[in-house]
Amino acid sequence: MHEDIVLSGFGGQGVMFAGQLLAYAGLREGKHVAWVPSYGPEMRGGTAHVTVVVSDEEIGSLIVAHPTVAVVMNLPSFERFVPAVKPGGLLIVNSSLIAETVDRDDILTLRVPANDISLELGNDRLANMVMVGALLASRPVVSKESVVESLKKILPERRQRLLEINEQAMQRGIECSSPSRSSAQLTD
Repeated sequence: MHEDIVLSGFGGQGVMFAGQLLAYAGLREGKHVAWVPSYGPEMRGGTAHVTVVVSDEEIGSLIVAHPTVAVVMNLPSFERFVPAVKPGGLLIVNSSLIAETVDRDDILTLRVPANDISLELGNDRLANMVMVGALLASRPVVSKESVVESLKKILPERRQRLLEINEQAMQRGIECSSPSRSSAQLTD
């Protein structure tokens, strides 16, 4: 198994945290991982993306021009990464913020209303965890259990009270990405 994953969105949407979480979970499982963040000039509100490579073998390069998976949280990320996804790859779109359709038939597109789900859960900062759940359901690069255990390690002590709601958000992402949904709901 080797996945080149890009998570991208506005600063403040938690893409760096989600990427770090996947990297820690991969390490926990004894996999080879790389975590490469990239920020725009602004801290909050600017664009940010992180590349996470998770592999059973040594990683030869940290440069990922064509990810096998792209998780896009906003329209600028969508526009940037849709053309870059490797044929046969997976694109996970935050449909709460992105209405555009994908004009590619060589990738699987999964539309997840991440912001809407996070608002239903009562915390608008959980969209990243919903998207992590969707990723795990579609491409189980690491186990949900490893992500939960990593979350316990990464969250500062003052935020440990948020463990349960983060896990709920991840579970909702898994549920909305389940194979029992029709392909019309999963793709554009």
